Amino acid sequence: MGLHVPSAHTLVTALISGVLLGGLLSVTALGLSLVLGVMRLVNLVHGELVIAGSYLAAVLLSALGIDPLAGVLLVAPVLGLVAYPLHRALLLPLLGKGPQAPLLTTFGLSVIAQNLLLLGFHADTRSLARPYATAPLRLGGFEIPAIYAISFAVALVVVGGVHLLVRRTGPGREIRAAAEDPVAAGVLGVDVGRVYARTYALATACAAAGGVLVGLAFSFTPTTGTGYLLSGFAVVVLGGLGSVLGTLIGGIGLGVIESLGGALFGDGYRDLIGLLVFLAFLALRPRGILGRADR
Repeated sequence: MGLHVPSAHTLVTALISGVLLGGLLSVTALGLSLVLGVMRLVNLVHGELVIAGSYLAAVLLSALGIDPLAGVLLVAPVLGLVAYPLHRALLLPLLGKGPQAPLLTTFGLSVIAQNLLLLGFHADTRSLARPYATAPLRLGGFEIPAIYAISFAVALVVVGGVHLLVRRTGPGREIRAAAEDPVAAGVLGVDVGRVYARTYALATACAAAGGVLVGLAFSFTPTTGTGYLLSGFAVVVLGGLGSVLGTLIGGIGLGVIESLGGALFGDGYRDLIGLLVFLAFLALRPRGILGRADR
């Protein structure tokens, strides 16, 4: 791994691209953050849920001609509705039986989902590339992919919407109560199992929305989800466990780190540098930037 010395123009371009790419990374990681923060569940099927959103958007595009960005309004709720009974049937019965059982269950779901995607769509590389996504966007003298700016705008809407839902609504108060102390919340009349199922459905909808953006920005296969699971963990650790706004900050941080790392060391080292920073944060500040102290 050799250090390159890029021009100032290249570095600024990488910085701007990294900030905007962070929007995409934050949307793909938001669902993971919700499930970890509220349910204390490491959702190992999260990456496959992201890629399922990509494939469902591809089906809507090919079968109905629905543009992927418009298709987000269908993809997210459809996968969210699928996730709700899935949680009630497979994960809710494991509540209170230790962390190993739900962890292994989500691992099994990950393997099943990946194989179902392989069975249905084969291992061919696909993309949702549209003319508006592949066109370059010029900001001053800097040129960046337009899909990065689009993804950042979508991220502001999705993250802002989830933040308002959690902070300003009745269901959001139930989510916060169940996250703080599920036993006390149950005593006060909160149906914790239903809250967890709703949270899982919301998290899946966010993952699916991120999957549509992934399909517009990059190519994907049924096995691509693992990479987004890992990047999701990095975003959650950087931003802070259980912090919705922290997810956006963590996504921007990871995007900048990877973009600058790619400019300095080569694109082949982008992911490596991002994971090294993730491990450093995990060791030095596991609560992340906006995370709270352990309760």
